[in-house]
Amino acid sequence: MPAYDFVRVEQRVIEAPAHDVYKVMRDLDCLMIHSPVTDLAVFVRHLPNRLGRSDAETISRTPPMPRFRLSALFDERSPEVERAIGAWVGIADHPERALVFGAVGTPWRARVDWKSVQPNEVATFDEPGWAKIIASLSVQELGAHHCLLTYETRSAATDADSRERFRRYWAAISPFVAAIMRSMLRTVEEQMDETG
Repeated sequence: MPAYDFVRVEQRVIEAPAHDVYKVMRDLDCLMIHSPVTDLAVFVRHLPNRLGRSDAETISRTPPMPRFRLSALFDERSPEVERAIGAWVGIADHPERALVFGAVGTPWRARVDWKSVQPNEVATFDEPGWAKIIASLSVQELGAHHCLLTYETRSAATDADSRERFRRYWAAISPFVAAIMRSMLRTVEEQMDETG
């Protein structure tokens, strides 16, 4: 998405060949990413949905989410994975280089609405009242034994009112987004260490 309103970039140098890191990042289970800040951010983000339920029994009967591997955005999706991923779509898979994925939604609302769009529609979507979010994980060789892993998120609102709402939301949430992104990069590195 060449034109955007908000951007966040996090990077990490990893001691491993880029093609190996790509395999690990593509198979990464996003539900396994944890840190105190990440867990707090996810808890706070989902709090309005939890509080909106009418009884505690409904909450206890909610099945745990299945694995959410990034590869599921690009491969055939089962109904369980579809529920976990929701409106997120795989936009581009550049083997051994990058994964690009995105969604259209209203993240500034307590209960986010997500718009179902095709992968080739995310960047050009222009219906007022929404924000487009495109994220990429890319890996670049830094010699024979190191690579640079980059996580970039770009967002663009579809009208002035949504841009202002997203701006206020982004001002509050951006540090938590950065923590989640760094945790994701760290998790890839840790998995490389385990396999390596």
